Amino acid sequence: MDKPTKPIPTTSTTIVGTELTNIKDVLTLNNLSGKGKYTQLCERWLEQFMKNGNGRALVLSSCTSALEIAAILADIQPGDEVIVPSYTYVTTVNAFALRGAVPIFVDLADATMTIDATLIEAAITPKTRAIIPVHYGGVACDMDHIMQIARKHQLFVCEDAAMACRSTYKGQMLGTIGNVGCISFQEKKNFTAGGQGGALLINDPGLVERAEVLYDHGTNRTRFMRGEVDRYQWLDLGLNATLSELQAAFLYAQLQAADDINGRRMHIWNRYYSGLFPLAHEGYITLPFVPRDTTHNANVFYIRVRDGQRQALIQHMANANVQTHPQFMPLHLSPYGQTHGRFSGVDRVTSLASAQILLLPVHLSLSDEEQEVVIRELFAFWDQTIQTSL
Repeated sequence: MDKPTKPIPTTSTTIVGTELTNIKDVLTLNNLSGKGKYTQLCERWLEQFMKNGNGRALVLSSCTSALEIAAILADIQPGDEVIVPSYTYVTTVNAFALRGAVPIFVDLADATMTIDATLIEAAITPKTRAIIPVHYGGVACDMDHIMQIARKHQLFVCEDAAMACRSTYKGQMLGTIGNVGCISFQEKKNFTAGGQGGALLINDPGLVERAEVLYDHGTNRTRFMRGEVDRYQWLDLGLNATLSELQAAFLYAQLQAADDINGRRMHIWNRYYSGLFPLAHEGYITLPFVPRDTTHNANVFYIRVRDGQRQALIQHMANANVQTHPQFMPLHLSPYGQTHGRFSGVDRVTSLASAQILLLPVHLSLSDEEQEVVIRELFAFWDQTIQTSL
């Protein structure tokens, strides 16, 4: 395939083709506001396929809403500290900062780009209340180690599994191991609720009732709808995190096609890995690492570009009509992160990795021929670099 006539995007919204049928059904049911048929179907799917029928799942307007509910369930108070990686999207921390928490940033494990569990205990102080492991790229954190530390120090664990729907750690779905798990259905994720959406997985039975109250604007409306009380009242804090039925219908079509969606993404991911291995073998790039006893969902495919060549590579790929881009900037180096948080220990990996990571196109509409262009141009860049240096 020659140079593409139109850009090959890094991401593209997943559409499976059956969403419209569900949306038309919603219109006939005349309930657009949410918490109806398709919300319930999505929640049942999550409870069955993610949690094996155990615990409770709430489908929400965003993963941010799930994190905000999690911060309340963790009973975060002003001045409390939460341990979190700096290499993540800002809402991971914002949800807890809104409750007055101080983020304590911990360095990444160099292999996985997830929080280095061996550094967590050194970051714990008498003010520590929670650990927020982020499963970057759908790859699992070392959850055994993290849960062991949490039990020892009686800390709340909120898994940020925004990128990790259907990824596993030792046979358990990510998001189902900590006290709670938060999932994103934003348009760049494997499954989307038509642009925005999320879910809260409540794994501690003792948190279910309060989570439902928070979700219902601080009322016990859910118990009322189940016939457990004769009226509902304002009992607690609450927020509006309802996903519309149109979006839930969109999402449910994708959840029903989850195996096909992830299967195609894994095909792309594996093809990159094998195709680019020679570049990694020669030391030009570093490829992603997936630990044993884990599976991932191919949410992203990244390479780490060494020797300060990333910007030149981005320009080379753009000239070939291939979009590539970095991802997160370290939160501890941002203006708000510098004034309202602190980094524990030495920043050995986080800033370096942030300057090296480059996302390659991964999405359902990426054809094998287009992926060949991406791989070909990556090799072409280093061929030119080698020739220039000779």
